[in-house]
Amino acid sequence: MDVIFAEATPPGRGGVSIIRLSGSGSKAAVENLTGALPEARRAYLRDLRDGDDVLDQALVIWFSHESSFTGEEVVELHLHGAPVIVRRVMMLLGESGLRLADAGEFTRRAFLNGRMDLAEVEGLGDLLEAETEAQRRLALRLAGGELGRHAERWRGLLIRAGALVESSVDFADEDVPEDVPVEVHELLDVLRRELDSQIAGYAAAESVRRGFEIAIIGPPNSGKSSFINRVARREVAIVSDVAGTTRDVIELRIDLKGLPVTFLDTAGLRESDDRIERMGVDRAKQRAISADLRLHLSSTGSRDEGLWETGDILVRTMADLSSEHGDVSISNTTGIGIDDLLDLIHQVLSKRVAIAGIVSHERQLLSLMDARNALHRTEDVEPELLAESIRTAASSLDRLLGRIGAEEYLDVIFSSFCIGK
Repeated sequence: MDVIFAEATPPGRGGVSIIRLSGSGSKAAVENLTGALPEARRAYLRDLRDGDDVLDQALVIWFSHESSFTGEEVVELHLHGAPVIVRRVMMLLGESGLRLADAGEFTRRAFLNGRMDLAEVEGLGDLLEAETEAQRRLALRLAGGELGRHAERWRGLLIRAGALVESSVDFADEDVPEDVPVEVHELLDVLRRELDSQIAGYAAAESVRRGFEIAIIGPPNSGKSSFINRVARREVAIVSDVAGTTRDVIELRIDLKGLPVTFLDTAGLRESDDRIERMGVDRAKQRAISADLRLHLSSTGSRDEGLWETGDILVRTMADLSSEHGDVSISNTTGIGIDDLLDLIHQVLSKRVAIAGIVSHERQLLSLMDARNALHRTEDVEPELLAESIRTAASSLDRLLGRIGAEEYLDVIFSSFCIGK
């Protein structure tokens, strides 16, 4: 493969900038600028030279393919963080025949060289995008290979079950233990339960990964925009006593005690002759239906029955002016109850996070569902058909880790990575 290079730190002025190279010949290419680098995995202080011109003093580290991230020879140049230095060094590398890396190409090579499975790659991508503690923890579990370890255990159960079934077919006339079918079904029952658990936890894990959406709904002038401004501590939405002021969905993304949350300020729910306002109301209803949670705001403690779902929160606004009740009462004017409402939202979402599995991508879910569906019916099935079901399930787990059928996903997955990773 080509020797690739890229800046691994964000562009711009900083204390240190790192340029990373990967591919056979990386060490030789850098030694043309620095002189000899005898031992791997040691930091050398070297002058970077373009002929007689000293460009910078840098820390230089090289890794052999056995111990590198990509599974190839890798070199890192730790430069002073001046953009002019980075530009000059990258220009020299390009002129020497090296190629600027594509987005995610270092990680892609790590996958192709067997350093990472596809689930770990997805976890690494999530980690790079993580904005909250909950997202960081979930991504780190995936990037650390937890799903891969589960998959290897599940494959082990399938291999054992498959071997027992095959033996009952191949040696039907031999002295095969009578409890072979019982053990097979016990193994498959354990596997089905574990797959069901991960599938059931997908929705919560996926919500953690992408963030929870909370729709703020209610009639006009119920305090929806004032509430979102209170949470943002700035004017995100226009507040007016004119009904129908909010026409489109306004989003506010926050870190709610470690949970990623996006509040959706929606148009007031009412009948209207205004075509644009009706479009806003329709859009509000659509977003409310798809949201993870709905806050029903009203000064009278009422709720929209058509959009109400179990677990939603009824919020009475204007608590400083009214004695009506809801699940929680707030005043956008004085701030009374705002913290209590945010605490309640956190409690509701935390219960969902508690049942989250490690599977957080649709591709992963579909692979598990394929494996589970292959094992849907194993009672009173001919041994030959049972063996085929086990092989199909094992193939689905191989797709989960990217051992087969990964090509169609690679461009999509790596397109979200930054250059240099």
